[in-house]
Amino acid sequence: MTFDLFLQHLSNGISLGSLYALIAIGYTMVYGILRLINFAHGDIFMMATYFAFFGIVTFGIPWYITFPVILIITALLGMTVEATAYRPLRDAPKISILISAIGASFLLENLAIVLFGGVPKPFPTPEVFTDVVKIGTVSIQKLTFYIPVVTIVFLVGLTYLINKTKVGMAMRALSKDHETARVMGVNVNQIISLTFGIGSMLAAVGGIMWGLKFPQISPLMGVIPGMKCFIAAVIGGIGNIKGAVVGGFILGVGEILLVAFLPDLTGYRDAFAFVLLILILLYKPTGIMGEQIAEKV
Repeated sequence: MTFDLFLQHLSNGISLGSLYALIAIGYTMVYGILRLINFAHGDIFMMATYFAFFGIVTFGIPWYITFPVILIITALLGMTVEATAYRPLRDAPKISILISAIGASFLLENLAIVLFGGVPKPFPTPEVFTDVVKIGTVSIQKLTFYIPVVTIVFLVGLTYLINKTKVGMAMRALSKDHETARVMGVNVNQIISLTFGIGSMLAAVGGIMWGLKFPQISPLMGVIPGMKCFIAAVIGGIGNIKGAVVGGFILGVGEILLVAFLPDLTGYRDAFAFVLLILILLYKPTGIMGEQIAEKV
C-alpha cells in the first residue's frame, strides 16, 4: 500500500471515528447519570436525518437554517422520550427500564416506517460539503475535514459545560448520588431531562453528518451505527465522555484500516466492532478510561 492510499484510508477512518464519537457521547452521558443504556439513541439519530431531509426537500428551507433548527427539535424529541419512557420507571427495577428502552427504540423505528415509508431516500447534500480537496495524488472530500472539527468543537463545549457551569456541577453530582444531590437542591428531573436533550442533540449532529457522508436514509439506518457507537462508548469506558471519543476513533479508524489492509475481510467489517467489544470486556471490562463503579446494595 502506498503512502497516498494509506493517507486516504486514514482520513476516512478519522472521519468515521468522529461520527461514532459524536453519537457515543450521548450514550455515555445518559449512562453516567442514570446507569442505564438509552437503546433509543440510534433511532433518535435516525429521526434527525429525516427531520433534516423534510426541512430541506419538502419545505425548501436552506440547509444552514434547517440544521440548527433540527438540533433543537431532536433535543426536544430526546427529552420527550425520557419523560414518557424512562421517568415513570425511574424507581423501578433496572430490567423494567431496559425493556422500556428497547420498546422506545422499536416504537421510533416503526413510527418512522409508517410516517416516512420504508423505501430509502437520498439525503440532500449541499455543494459546500461535496467539494474535493487534492493533497498530492489524494482526493479528499471537504466534509472529511469538517466532521472531526465539528466533533472537537462539540467536545470542547460539552467539557466546558460539565466542568465549569452550575448545570455541569449538578450533572456530576447526580452521577455520584441522586438522593444526596436532591437534598442539596438539585432539580433531578430537570437535569436528567437536559442530559437527554444534550445527548440527543449530539446524536442529531452525528445524524446530519452521517447523512452528508452516506447520503441515503432509511427507518432502520440507526440500528447498526447505534450498536457500534454503544460499543465505542464501552471501549472508551462508558460514563466517561473523553473515553467515548477515544473509543469512537479507535473503532472508526480500526474498521477502515481493517478493510484497507485485509480486503478479504470486507464482509466482516461490522463483526470487527463486536470482536473488539468481546476483547475489551475480557481484558479491561471498565474500558480504556473507565472507572470501577461499586453496585448499590
